[in-house]
Amino acid sequence: MSDSVPVLWICGPPGVGKSAVGWDFYTHLVDTGVHAGFVDLDQLGMCYPEPAGDPGRHRMQASNLAAVVAGCAAAGADCVVASGLIDPGRDEPVGPLPRSAVTVCRLRADGDVLRARFVGRGAQTELVEEVLREAAALDAGDFADVYVDTTGLSVAEVVHRVRAGAGEWPAVEARASVADPLPRRVSHAPGSVLWVCGATGVGKSTVGWQLFERAQDDGVRAALVDLDQLGHFRIGDTDVDDHQVRANNLAAVWETFWAAGARRLVVNGPADDPAAVRTYANALPSATLTVCRLHAGHDELTRRILMRGRGGSWWQPGDPLRGQPDSVLRRVADEAATTAAALEQARVGDHRVDTDGRTVDEVVQAVLAHAAGWPATG
Repeated sequence: MSDSVPVLWICGPPGVGKSAVGWDFYTHLVDTGVHAGFVDLDQLGMCYPEPAGDPGRHRMQASNLAAVVAGCAAAGADCVVASGLIDPGRDEPVGPLPRSAVTVCRLRADGDVLRARFVGRGAQTELVEEVLREAAALDAGDFADVYVDTTGLSVAEVVHRVRAGAGEWPAVEARASVADPLPRRVSHAPGSVLWVCGATGVGKSTVGWQLFERAQDDGVRAALVDLDQLGHFRIGDTDVDDHQVRANNLAAVWETFWAAGARRLVVNGPADDPAAVRTYANALPSATLTVCRLHAGHDELTRRILMRGRGGSWWQPGDPLRGQPDSVLRRVADEAATTAAALEQARVGDHRVDTDGRTVDEVVQAVLAHAAGWPATG
């Protein structure tokens, strides 16, 4: 990664609002014409059991962050906003990120505020106490370039203070186009990759997470990647291939996970057509790739998209559905049904699993029936 790519790293303890603040800051940049990318570090460290030499997976996340920033920059992004926890045991970002390119913004909140947030989520006492210890360790440090106390503030108010503290960051001028062709990255790490794809609202993330947990329960070191989280960038009116950017980043991230001991990877995310599938397959030529497409009818897609828009699933940075009015959600559902029909006609994927009338566990079982014994290590 070049030192000329500015990175604003928004850090802080769990529950302080890093992802929400980072995403709002990123969207502000995009709205003002800046070619920017966004990365949530939590999405770059889904690999368990964590390596013994990297507790908290901080080096893993930093390595993946450097790769994804480089991928966004190659696609034309002038800067990247990153949100995530910095190792409280160190006084600056770890891994290959050059310190001179990073502006660290630390968020904090009073202990009683953090405690109330996690208790409200039903967190166990042990987890709450661990969060408070991490918060205290970060408060004891003095490494941030920008510091914002979020206690009693809304996300918008925190973003305003971050912008004020960051000053002229990123001090870049918006570009009209990207002149150079997008390079292609290839990972030669082997292993088994199970990709769950399908239309919006079909349950890709939910099923992918269950498959990931199933691998952990079976004692297999596995990793999870959401393709959408590898491609948050806006660079104006260009013809950059979003799938190629994500495929490049996926190749880089899989290299890191493989080096950490993972031998199984769950991927969830969209595949528009067979050409998109080939883009990802070409990025992972040494891995065994199984693509399983989930399918649902119009009524079921509508039900799920309405539920997601009303907050009925876990929050992910950049979710375009959360908080939208029903009229918008129903239009999205109509588009999703059209996409599902197109995927059916194109016969995208190695296998198709119908999700109508099935529980998540039943869908997971159906996917595993097509996945050649996955996740067994044999």
